[in-house]
Amino acid sequence: MKYDVTIIGSGPGGYVAAIRCAQLGMKTALIERYNTLGGTCLNVGCIPSKALLDSSEHYHNAKEKFPLHGIELKDLQVNMPQMIQRKREVVDQTVKGLDFLMKKNKIDVFTGHGTFVDAHTIQVAKADGNSEQVQTEKVIIATGSKPIVPAMFNYDKKRVITSTEALELQEVPKRMVVVGGGVIGLEIGSVFARLGTEIEVVEFLDRIIPGMDGDCSKELQRALKKLGMTFHLGHKVTKVAVGKKGVKVEVESKKGDKQFTLEADYCLVSIGRKPYTDKLGLDKVGVKTDEKGCIEVDAHLQTNVPGIFAIGDVVRGAMLAHKAEEEGVFVAEYMSGQQPHIDYNLIPGVVYTWPEVAAVGQTEEQLKEAGIPYKSGKFPFKALGRARASTDLDGMVKILAHKETDEILGVHMVGPRVADIIAEAVAVMEFRGSAEDLSRMSHAHPTFTEAVKEAALAATDNRPIHL
Repeated sequence: MKYDVTIIGSGPGGYVAAIRCAQLGMKTALIERYNTLGGTCLNVGCIPSKALLDSSEHYHNAKEKFPLHGIELKDLQVNMPQMIQRKREVVDQTVKGLDFLMKKNKIDVFTGHGTFVDAHTIQVAKADGNSEQVQTEKVIIATGSKPIVPAMFNYDKKRVITSTEALELQEVPKRMVVVGGGVIGLEIGSVFARLGTEIEVVEFLDRIIPGMDGDCSKELQRALKKLGMTFHLGHKVTKVAVGKKGVKVEVESKKGDKQFTLEADYCLVSIGRKPYTDKLGLDKVGVKTDEKGCIEVDAHLQTNVPGIFAIGDVVRGAMLAHKAEEEGVFVAEYMSGQQPHIDYNLIPGVVYTWPEVAAVGQTEEQLKEAGIPYKSGKFPFKALGRARASTDLDGMVKILAHKETDEILGVHMVGPRVADIIAEAVAVMEFRGSAEDLSRMSHAHPTFTEAVKEAALAATDNRPIHL
């Protein structure tokens, strides 16, 4: 059977691309090497981590905040196996939803490892040793990424782990070393910190979440320190020794003037991810990759081989599920003759700690480096009645606007539910709205979103009402 398009990889980019292709009338095939659809995000990434983040936040609130609300509990404890079981059920329900969507859209799913035979033929190797071939007019590569774990870490999946193994731990560790102060390390680290684990973060750079605005880094670190997390910034790991019951992590300052050893039950390695293109047979069809292993694509996300496209984590750009989804829709619509558009500057980034961090547009550091004249307005959540009522006092909203035109250039938030609130900023920026536009929008009272209005007032002409 020949298909109009075949997608390799069923993560957020792949399955969304498949659905949009099918909606546009293309006969569509989807190849997935694992037995469940959804890729890293649905199985061992976004969805399960958010399930555990939510569970750990419930426990933390019960322990730390319930007494403030007049709620008294006795013998509060963590049932880690049940927490993991609930996480698995959330994943299972989500994955089954994808199975339904594939059937609904008449997408043929092939289970096995896909490899290029030529530009129009994909070999699918099955787990039982058999294989079959898929004939296709076009191909979308959406195979995602995998954790970077250098050999020096002695990654054994038992004591030295990545987020994949961390999401299956059956007990609450006493101590955990997190290598990397980026999104994944801080999210997983905060899960266990809430449950009582002593977390020590080792980050080579001088601040956490280095890709985000500096004020966000400071606000989040301040909040996580309250949670009990310790940070060793400007340090690197030089050696990891694995024992039966724990690990010894040797740490050194960037300057080399300070060395010490951290002992813990686990060492979580979260120093980044790399494109997953192993054994795809890219060399057989001549698809080019760059020095980091990313597949090279043009403005239409097409590789140097006509008819072969690539999206998501295997191409340059932020490794975000929603970025991959946008690219999946983009390619499907481009192939059908439409003229889609993606503004990568307006794809938001989120850190699902608590408080959450969310941002869209340019950071203050980027504006300074580019020499763009700007003005800034900030408003703290602690000044909001809604935040006081829910005891979510940490964080702020920061709006950066062009100094001359007042157009919003960047919005950066740390606080409660900012992962959802950031969509307001994206919508305004999509229409090239100004800080004054945002400041004149009516925001319901009392809500967390009032912080956005107040920050916009601060950016417009420094006139927040409640500060």
